Parts: sequence; structure tokens; C-alpha cells
Amino acid sequence: MPNTKSAKKALRQNKKRRLRNRSQRSALRTFVKKARLAVQSADVETAESAVRVAVKKLDQAAAKRLIHPNKAARLKSRLMRRLAARRRPAAAESA
Repeated sequence: MPNTKSAKKALRQNKKRRLRNRSQRSALRTFVKKARLAVQSADVETAESAVRVAVKKLDQAAAKRLIHPNKAARLKSRLMRRLAARRRPAAAESA
């Protein structure tokens, strides 16, 4: 338990920030998971829009230092690679 007045305030602030960060991180993971599942599905247009939203959320989270910028870049890269692999067979079939 904190002893000083400033330590008590710091504890209150940390609790608030922890809850907000947990909520935002959870929402971010949900967007990434939705994008991953959309890429696995057959509809390429849905996958593209889901990936676009996930990339935007990852960029915002990295800007706010909710996650490390390199982690955001890694996740974006993996999503885009999966999306590109999904597009390739569709482009080959239509040609």
C-alpha cells in the first residue's frame, strides 16, 4: 500500500490507465482476429475492408504506444501477406 499522498494518487492513476489499456488492447486484438478470419473466408472484398480497418487500428495503437511500433508493423505485414496470398489465386482464375 502507498504511504504518501503522491503515491496514493499515482496508484489511482495507474489503475485507471491499466483498465483503459486493457480494454483498448483487447479491442485491437479483436480487430486483428476479425481481419485474419475474413482473409480465410472466400470473400476478398470483405477481407480487404477488414484488413484496412485492422491496419488503421494498429497504426493508431502504435502511435499511442499502446503496443510497440515494431509489433504493429509485424502484424500489419503478416495480415497483408495473407491477403496477397488470398488475392493471387483469385486473380489467376479470372485470367
